[in-house]
Amino acid sequence: MKQLETQILIIGAGPSGMVAAGYLKKHGVDCLVVEKSTFPRFSIGESLLPRSMDNFEEAGLLEAIKAASFQKKYGARFIKGGKVGEFDFSEKFGKGWDWTWQVPRADFDLVLANEMERKGVKIFFNAEVTNVIFCGKKSTTEIVINSEDNFKINADFIIDASGNGRVLANQLKLNASPKISGNSSIFTHIKETNRPKGKEGELITFEVLDTKTWFWYFPFSNGNSSLGFVSNNDWFGNFSKDNSLAFREMLKKLEYYQDRFDDELFLFEPIKMPNISRNVKKIYGEGFALSGNSAEFLDPIFSSGVAFATESGLQAAKLARLEVEGEQVNWEKDYADYMQAGISVFSSYVKEWYTGNLQKLFFHEMPRKEIKEQICAVLAGYVWDKSNPFVKNHQRIIKNVARLIDQEEINV
Repeated sequence: MKQLETQILIIGAGPSGMVAAGYLKKHGVDCLVVEKSTFPRFSIGESLLPRSMDNFEEAGLLEAIKAASFQKKYGARFIKGGKVGEFDFSEKFGKGWDWTWQVPRADFDLVLANEMERKGVKIFFNAEVTNVIFCGKKSTTEIVINSEDNFKINADFIIDASGNGRVLANQLKLNASPKISGNSSIFTHIKETNRPKGKEGELITFEVLDTKTWFWYFPFSNGNSSLGFVSNNDWFGNFSKDNSLAFREMLKKLEYYQDRFDDELFLFEPIKMPNISRNVKKIYGEGFALSGNSAEFLDPIFSSGVAFATESGLQAAKLARLEVEGEQVNWEKDYADYMQAGISVFSSYVKEWYTGNLQKLFFHEMPRKEIKEQICAVLAGYVWDKSNPFVKNHQRIIKNVARLIDQEEINV
């Protein structure tokens, strides 16, 4: 069995792993990456947030992404029963990026991986982790490449960015009950033959069918579009067991997009993901850190997945660099507590979306400008900015404003 040595082993070549690798390479830390799939490969999580731009830039990936000419995303639109709530990132509270991208992940992830390889980071594709043995902070990871070549990788630290593969979470029995539970999704891509010109064919839109059920439309610059539904598990029992037939039946439930996609062919059989949320008991331990979806995934409603993946990948890389260079690192304060602060904000927003309270704010006919700006900053991913009241007071402010809206309606 062949032996390899590295300071930091990264499991997974998605956005979290590539941001981690980019930061480490930039700072002269030896790292290598193992990836179970062969790229390009399909992945969900196609809508980015402006906060991710800061992370791509710090990891040295931003220029490569810009050169790929993905569809720019300047905000998002929410539609429910004729009411529209539209958010423009340029009108958010505070500083930060005013735009980002919506991307077919197969192409996007390949751009990131190619850029890392160009910069000299070794990535082993089609490499499955079969076992990880820890000895204190050091580890030996056994992998099989192309189902035949066996390697042992000795590392001083592991960043597990394996996403839904959840390599260390599964091996170390770290999986826990999710914070948001009971939701499933189904999605596919189409080659949109009659896409409208201008904003209508460029803007990410969420059509809300009821408080618990919503549909996404993500148009890409290559002419394809991503379509998907999210609801509680019981809702999906109302449709055919055949995913393609079920998706066609669900499309008939739309109002704003009624008939828009009836003649479009699915580029792949719709994929159903039951119980989409994920959680773990802890996101770090002696000699390892979990980042991205390998740690936690809340819900796709606000497209926070890649934002948290890049944030955690970058933060884990910064702390792992200090650790392998012999510095004392407080992983609880600077990683677990830091990530939890942002996750808690988004958790409140996701929970209040499904209670209907947040939807009252989104679809209010005369929203207060400062409130909309503050909510927009959260939707842009700036969930660590405590100068924003909708970040600092996230646990109660949505309920309080929703209560005021209810009072307005009663008085009218």
